[in-house]
Amino acid sequence: MHRHKYSLFHFLLFTFYFFSSCTPNNVTNDDSLKKYFDQYHVTGTFGMYDNGHAQFTIYNLQRFTDSAYLPASTFKIVNSLIGLQTGVITNEKMVIPWDKVVRSNPDWNKDLTMEQAFKVSAVPYYQEVARRIGKDTMQHWLDSLGYAAKYGRAVIHDDIDSFWLDNDIKITADEQLGLVKRLYFDQLPFQKRVQDVVKKVMLQEDNANYKLSYKTGFGYRENGNSIGWIVGWEEENLHPYFFVVQIEGPHDMDIKNVRITILKNILTQYGFFKGEK
Repeated sequence: MHRHKYSLFHFLLFTFYFFSSCTPNNVTNDDSLKKYFDQYHVTGTFGMYDNGHAQFTIYNLQRFTDSAYLPASTFKIVNSLIGLQTGVITNEKMVIPWDKVVRSNPDWNKDLTMEQAFKVSAVPYYQEVARRIGKDTMQHWLDSLGYAAKYGRAVIHDDIDSFWLDNDIKITADEQLGLVKRLYFDQLPFQKRVQDVVKKVMLQEDNANYKLSYKTGFGYRENGNSIGWIVGWEEENLHPYFFVVQIEGPHDMDIKNVRITILKNILTQYGFFKGEK
């Protein structure tokens, strides 16, 4: 099976530089977005790909392309794909019973379907999915997908149920953007039915003006700093715009709310949510 080794942005960037020594004309660096990160005293990056016009808009280009971080719960996208493809997850209504361990998030302390677990980002549900998939099968699909492969093959060194949470593998914002774009267009090495289910559970807001689909992620770097992700797309008039937000801040900050606020502030600045794109 073909292994997709290059992320979307690097493929286009490489193609451009192959033929020209000029700055790519399909990339806009927007430093005006810095204020949204500064407001919450975080560092980070934002990237958006306008599929209709093949245009990138990026804040903090170097961090977007060259800095890799643990995927945290954004890996639930891939875990879901592999689980569905292998039959470990039968469909989005499949229940995994609560293990009766009381955790700090009350939404996790009950039996959950896959769809529910995805929405509330239930780590225990997806840890059980990963255990049922198994290390060898999971590694096979990571290799087939070319997941987090910018700096070499992403290898599961440690526990099968925590490698996406403990900095065992790392992914760039660039790679995240390429992943969700390929998912949207059914270009990943999975059955179409599988990709359709994952797209369905990623849908978070749906109204007459727009659809907003994403997965969040939250974890800690080796230095203790918080890492937050949002990866997905906004769709208006059947026109998709793919985005990634990645932020980093102090260990004890409310990064879960900050990441969505930053995303919505940026999208609002760009005129989204009105059904006019």
